[in-house]
Amino acid sequence: MRGVGARRGGGDSSVAAAMMVEQGHEGIGATLKLWQGPNGEAPTAGCCTVSDSEDARRVAAQLDIPYYVLDYTDDFMSGVVDRFIGDYFSGLTPNPCVECNRTVKFSRFLDQAAEFGCDVLVTGHYARTRQDDSGWHLLKGVDPTKDQSYVLHMLGQEELERVRFPVGEQSKAETRTYAERLGLRTANKPDSQDICFVGDGNYRDFLRSQADEATRPGPIVDTDGEHLGTHEGVIDFTIGQRKGLGVALGEPRYVIGIEPSSATVTLGRREDLATSAFSVDSTGWVAGDPPPPGTLEVKVRYKSDPVPGLVVPTSDGASVTFDQPQGAIAPGQAAVFYDADEVIGGGTIVAT
Repeated sequence: MRGVGARRGGGDSSVAAAMMVEQGHEGIGATLKLWQGPNGEAPTAGCCTVSDSEDARRVAAQLDIPYYVLDYTDDFMSGVVDRFIGDYFSGLTPNPCVECNRTVKFSRFLDQAAEFGCDVLVTGHYARTRQDDSGWHLLKGVDPTKDQSYVLHMLGQEELERVRFPVGEQSKAETRTYAERLGLRTANKPDSQDICFVGDGNYRDFLRSQADEATRPGPIVDTDGEHLGTHEGVIDFTIGQRKGLGVALGEPRYVIGIEPSSATVTLGRREDLATSAFSVDSTGWVAGDPPPPGTLEVKVRYKSDPVPGLVVPTSDGASVTFDQPQGAIAPGQAAVFYDADEVIGGGTIVAT
């Protein structure tokens, strides 16, 4: 089998490539150039730096496989960055990693892998796949602290047939031990925690650099509409936020509403965040067809714990109802549905 490895220069992707080569597969290494500054400069933080590419190149040389850098900056800008900017200006809380996987890594790059003559695309994601008589299944990674199945929920049968996640079958500690055994230069490289196109700053500084409307001031009000203060832009707020609100009220308050058209931010108490139901669109089902209505485990943020909810597929998405109200359900985030360790599908939260 011939495979192409998507490489960021990190330890996980390096080990994924090494595992396939050790198993006797023919491999190609590739780094995706996704972002560059206004003058063509590479990012200085995140997962797409010059040092990342150099690390990936040296690992490929160590594994004796060809190595390429593929320029997907246009695809990334239109499919990920522009949407990220638009969503925040619309009062949403987007997840750029989900959109990168959806529009670039497992779409544009998967097609590129076929053009290379490769059978599969291999990445360092912590997730697993299984095949049986009913088709392909997407499962959580073995290591619960590193599981990345949430950001892969959009993968369907066609994609799962052509991807492999070798490190998802082991813990992060085992991945580091594997890299050290092979003497890979990325063995002890720390994981990237940054949004690649934000760089050394924070995402709010980035958004302000992109458009003047990011600094449009507006009122901060309570649930009765009483004026509490003013802010400098709705991009400074997300649903459920408690700190950095710019007002002191003597008790904890949380962002419970964002209205971009009037630039109004509404604060409430913790109990005001509780939501019993929400809807999603852009829904995808791993099996291809939606499941019958039923109770599944629902995860509404990458770092949140899944909770039981009644999931009812609809013509344009799905509705979710919880037995117990849940807090901080943020439109723009992904809701992912699980049956035990198996991903059933997911979509984008649009209303609560």
